[in-house]
Amino acid sequence: METMVCPMGGGATRLYTALTQTLSSSSSLPLPASQLEHHQPADSNLDPDFCQKGSPVCPPDPAQLLRQCDEALKDRPPRFPREFVHFSDGDRSPIRVMQWNILAQALGEGLDSFVQCPLEALSWSRRKYLILEEILTYQPHILCLQEVDHYYDTFQPVLESLGYSSNFCPKPCSPCLDVEDNNGPDGCALFFDHSRFELLDSMDVRLSAMRIPTNQVAVAMLLQCRSTGRRVCVAVTHLKARSGWEWFRSAQGSDLLRHLQNLVQKHCSGPKGGTSSSIPLFICGDFNAIPAEEVYRRFITSPLGLESAYKKLSQDGLTEPEYTTWKIRPTGECCTTLDYIWYSKDTLRVDSVLDMPTEDQIGPNRLPSFSYPSDHLSLVCDFSFKEKE
Repeated sequence: METMVCPMGGGATRLYTALTQTLSSSSSLPLPASQLEHHQPADSNLDPDFCQKGSPVCPPDPAQLLRQCDEALKDRPPRFPREFVHFSDGDRSPIRVMQWNILAQALGEGLDSFVQCPLEALSWSRRKYLILEEILTYQPHILCLQEVDHYYDTFQPVLESLGYSSNFCPKPCSPCLDVEDNNGPDGCALFFDHSRFELLDSMDVRLSAMRIPTNQVAVAMLLQCRSTGRRVCVAVTHLKARSGWEWFRSAQGSDLLRHLQNLVQKHCSGPKGGTSSSIPLFICGDFNAIPAEEVYRRFITSPLGLESAYKKLSQDGLTEPEYTTWKIRPTGECCTTLDYIWYSKDTLRVDSVLDMPTEDQIGPNRLPSFSYPSDHLSLVCDFSFKEKE
């Protein structure tokens, strides 16, 4: 199948409006608290299907919540039969990382125009169970999500009750806000298993291109494993969409790498300007970029020593999957690879990778569907630390 770069949502007018309004903004700071508070719901706005009014406690057991999802989805088609492909015995306690653009609810129902997807399949009352089921099925230690517009009312309280700590950074000018009855801006969210990791440092990044603040964001965290003391730096991002903006994505990617290098260097011992390789990196995201793009080359040739985990699925170990997203819009069918899990190849080893569903399993109407809640497939990998020489 021929890979294509497909038209995406969003417009240049919105982008340039945001840029001209925020030229003086700092790219390394989150949104002002006043903007965030506007979209943080009171307890009364927590999702009543998962959280009781007046109590922050949601279903405390993953198995219990998974049964709740199964019951709510009892009339749906079967899940995609995805399996892990194993490459080594690995560590007995690997680090499981999950990357997923979950599709913002406001965009799915309002702006993205999935012409072959029934409206009922796009309803939040259905999709929220499918999204949580996917997360609970794989139970990652590190969870990186994009297009999150139900963080405060659903994902943060539910996953917190299951032992996850998290941070959320909304887009400064989210297209979700143009949709009637929206749930606030979408953005990136990073969750980690609090029993496995301790948070040492974090930052929200408003990505820049040519020193101009943009509408795209990232969340980065420095985590320390509670049992081994080993540290990892994790980042989640969502780069600018649409063909014709390749140079823009490349600039955003370079800005993200610069921020991460500074964060890691800040916590590295040794002389200033020395190597940062002692703290491994995970960088997850919807890059909106095919492997032939400049931003991909910037990551693969970065002095941070990065590699893309999903290349392991190919026979030669050098080729990305044929697709991580497959959708049909009024402009046509789009089947391509845009999503990645990058890792530090000198200090981390890929033990297993979740395979991709086949074309027949996805079905003729593509994604999203009654079987799957997003137009992007989740990526899940198990990693372990390489032995120190």
